[in-house]
Amino acid sequence: MERVEALLAWGGTRRDAVCLILSGAALLASLFVPGLPVDPAWAAIVLCGVPIVLEAVVGLVTAFDIKADVLVSLALIASVCIGEIFAAGEVAFIMQLGGLLEELTVARARAGIERLVHLTPRTARRVRGDREEIIPAGEVAVGDLLRVLPGESVPVDGVIRSGETSIDQSVMTGEPLPVDKGPGEEVSSGTVNQFGSFDMEATRVGEDSSIQRMIRLVQSADAGKAKIVGLADRWATWVVVAALGAALVTWLVTREIIRSVTILVVFCPCALVLATPTAIMAAIGNATRHGFLVREGDALERLAGVTCITFDKTGTLTRGTPQVTQVLPLAEGVAEEALYAWAAGAEARSEHPLGKAILRGYRESVGEPPAAEDFHMLPGRGVTAWVAGTQVAAGNPELLQELGIPLPAGALTQVEHCRERGSTVTLVAAAGRLAGFIALSDTLREDAAATIRGVKAAGVTPVLLTGDHASAARQIAGQLQIGQVRADCLPEDKLDWIAARQRAGERVCMIGDGINDAPALKKADVGIAMGGVGSDIAIDASDIALVGDDIRELPHLLRLSRRMMTTIRCNLTFSMTLNFAAIVLAITNVLNPVTGALVHNAGSVFVIVCSALLLRWRKKET
Repeated sequence: MERVEALLAWGGTRRDAVCLILSGAALLASLFVPGLPVDPAWAAIVLCGVPIVLEAVVGLVTAFDIKADVLVSLALIASVCIGEIFAAGEVAFIMQLGGLLEELTVARARAGIERLVHLTPRTARRVRGDREEIIPAGEVAVGDLLRVLPGESVPVDGVIRSGETSIDQSVMTGEPLPVDKGPGEEVSSGTVNQFGSFDMEATRVGEDSSIQRMIRLVQSADAGKAKIVGLADRWATWVVVAALGAALVTWLVTREIIRSVTILVVFCPCALVLATPTAIMAAIGNATRHGFLVREGDALERLAGVTCITFDKTGTLTRGTPQVTQVLPLAEGVAEEALYAWAAGAEARSEHPLGKAILRGYRESVGEPPAAEDFHMLPGRGVTAWVAGTQVAAGNPELLQELGIPLPAGALTQVEHCRERGSTVTLVAAAGRLAGFIALSDTLREDAAATIRGVKAAGVTPVLLTGDHASAARQIAGQLQIGQVRADCLPEDKLDWIAARQRAGERVCMIGDGINDAPALKKADVGIAMGGVGSDIAIDASDIALVGDDIRELPHLLRLSRRMMTTIRCNLTFSMTLNFAAIVLAITNVLNPVTGALVHNAGSVFVIVCSALLLRWRKKET
């Protein structure tokens, strides 16, 4: 169905272009080849004018919808009635040209996000026993075992069960380099398998898959939802009424029908109606190119007025996963390398996130840890194991106390200092004595500091609003130079804080990624969800989704929203000024229907071109 609609849309655009070419040739013939039996301008009236009249009649009859088409139709009919065939053809031609330019602007703006629709995998290879079958991707069920060959797209979200490969994730994250994947790692639908084949277990299928979630965000990017568009439409209705009144009064006073017809031609509110939607759609297209999917048409309008941005910490300003930041031996004769190896070996079979982080850090910096034997996991305390002939315990102070291992006061003081800096500590004992500890913390994203500087430069106040402990929150805020911090926040605390700011007259933007952020995202004037790592609930509650989690483009989005509003105001001011100036010139008989059509429709084209400039707008960094 989507493919049929796309073909129809393309066919309509191509048909309009052909009609415009034929109409333009007919108008040139009418202008430069006089004396023909039939004025060639009739071709422009039939090809371009008749569709406008039909649309106006349908709108009036079915919904009493008084919009620009009504006034254009009256101008066309009146011009034909007084014998101004060329003027009628010119009005129809330029109006159709303005409509085509709008369609092309909108199509170009949406092209970047609509490409996601075509990336949806159509088929999947399902493996059952020794048999492999190709089925429609929509028939894949959770738990199915699928095989993905080199060069194929991943059909649904899942976990690799066997095989190793590299995945091109640019469609989801924007990352240009492929990512190595192996057993136990997740893959997303729509990403492309680069090299090796692998078998995967489906975990999220159909509408729940990553690519379908992005498509739903795309489909909700509708400029028609913007409040300011409704305002322009209301203005257009009053302009139609005013134009009819002015034309009638002019005819009653002057008894010159041509002046009344000229007023109808120049008073058409096309530039006014085109001024806002084209600017919004062009801005949405610009935002998409920088990794933002705008779910609500008026989100950018609201974003232009925000005075403060509240950031969640974990997963937004930080990576959201613990990283080893310090390995500190405390016992005499214990080297840092040995301490790290003991801890990594003991944690090799641990399911605890901190244990996995220690193992991951060791593998990334050193390699495979020494083998462990007699492994035991003690829930809530830690692990014990024999590593390279040494009995090792890794965990919290309660574990060491339970094992009868003494904890020197000096060691506990150092551990407390690390915790005050926002780190989590794993104590490591070897051969019955405290050997040292490993500090882990959630590390900042590389682009976090630049993002906060850019937000401040845009005149918006950053605020850290997190459920993390106060010490960790202060540590992150200090590194990023964020002056306002609220820590230990439950979801309702975030909601109440935003509500209080709004009651004080501020407009608040919230950026988060977790389920606990969803209420705040919904409450804020503008909610921005981290689309790559964020939960589905957070994304559904947001107005804008950040696909690749690249927050460094946030200052650009702020500046773009303000630029969009400036463009809209300029477009509206210009279109209204031009309309009223043209009316005065028409009443005083300076403009006739032909020149009036040229002046008015040149304004429409000018408005569309100004809006189209937003597609690639970006403020130069100083």
